[in-house]
Amino acid sequence: MSVFTKFGWVKRNHILTQRGNNFLQAPWAGGVVLIACVVVAMLLANLPATAEWYHHLLHMELGITIGGKLFPTAMNLEKFVNDGLMVVFFFTVGLEIRREMSDGALSTPKKAILPVVAAIGGMLMPALIYASFNGGTIVANGWGIPTATDIAFAIGIMSLLGDRVPISLKVFLTALAVADDLGAIIVIALFYGETPNFLFLGIAVLIMIGIYIMRRMGEFRIMAYLIPACVVWILFYYSGVHATLSGVVMAMLIPTKPRYSRSYYLHKADIIENGIKSADKIENEHEAEETRMYYMRRMTQISNGAQGMSHRMEHLLMPYVNFIIMPIFALVNAGVHIPSAEYFNIFEYSPELGSIGMGIFFGLVVGKPLGISLFSYLAVKLGIAERPAGATWKMLIAVACLGGIGFTMSIFVDNLAFDKATHQEFIDMGKIAILIASTTAALLGSLIIMLEAKSEAKH
Repeated sequence: MSVFTKFGWVKRNHILTQRGNNFLQAPWAGGVVLIACVVVAMLLANLPATAEWYHHLLHMELGITIGGKLFPTAMNLEKFVNDGLMVVFFFTVGLEIRREMSDGALSTPKKAILPVVAAIGGMLMPALIYASFNGGTIVANGWGIPTATDIAFAIGIMSLLGDRVPISLKVFLTALAVADDLGAIIVIALFYGETPNFLFLGIAVLIMIGIYIMRRMGEFRIMAYLIPACVVWILFYYSGVHATLSGVVMAMLIPTKPRYSRSYYLHKADIIENGIKSADKIENEHEAEETRMYYMRRMTQISNGAQGMSHRMEHLLMPYVNFIIMPIFALVNAGVHIPSAEYFNIFEYSPELGSIGMGIFFGLVVGKPLGISLFSYLAVKLGIAERPAGATWKMLIAVACLGGIGFTMSIFVDNLAFDKATHQEFIDMGKIAILIASTTAALLGSLIIMLEAKSEAKH
């Protein structure tokens, strides 16, 4: 290989790596990967060559055999993803909520009131619409399915729309989605858990109290929090309270305050800079390089210590959540076996069964924007909140339509709402309705935003 050929290969490789990094950092990238995984999951579940293998894989038993017993008990691949990997997802959600409550859009009552009120409306209205179709039927327990908003998809779609959406509304939707996630977590905890084992739950609470005391005493080592977090997850798993909630609770206990103050960091940075410069005066090149590396490692340690642990963990985990955990969740949960075209008839209704599809579809597509817009309007008119700066009511309604993108959280609640052993078909029909409704909400919201932006540009 000639030097020029080799250089060309290196240059192309560098360009591909750069493009890959740019893709991973794009706000919409996670949504694109999720959509691709949904398509793959649907194909795997329905193609004759892969359907049996796919469903066998999902129910493959996982765990560690100890003395002839499996640990954790009743653990298969699907459950490992939904009760294990999703703990990390809920942990990052908890870190986001904590950040917004600490110094973000939910940090003061004045900032928080509008997105919180809007989120409440965006949960109540879909639940009421679902109940209007399914109240008193055997599928009534699914009312929580259309109450959730998928923050990654909603923010991703909005980022694709660029400057058509005012910055204030982007902040509003982000804060609303975070508040909505908190509401979904409360709904799961209160209405979709089993009767708890209070002994295990009590031990978990005692451990969390110990972690809180440890944090107050100034503990900043990550492992001091991660090891108890694993124990708390196991206790939640066996207590009957959904295991993923342990991730949220633990996220709230992670320190947000950095170990080192800004002045301490700047002081140490000056010393390290002088140390690196002093290495240039060392005649022995090997010794000089070792000295530089020492000071560079110290700079990394000091820089990490100058950031809150919560911020560092969120930044560290987010790529893994967006591009590994969430795609795996989609591959495992979006693979709905469709025995006939009737599964796509989400508008079918009967007095005995109601209609899961209609409840979810109209809950997300109509209930979400209606609840968000109506409650926002009332909050502003009553003088308890202010309309986002530079945003018209039409644009706010358009952005509220994106709140109807349920996907991840909605599918998660759908898995909890019905018994897999007896009503798997309800779960599958719910997933199809979620996919159709989320797609409709994304297209509808995008179209209205573009039309409204075009109309505003003319005036």
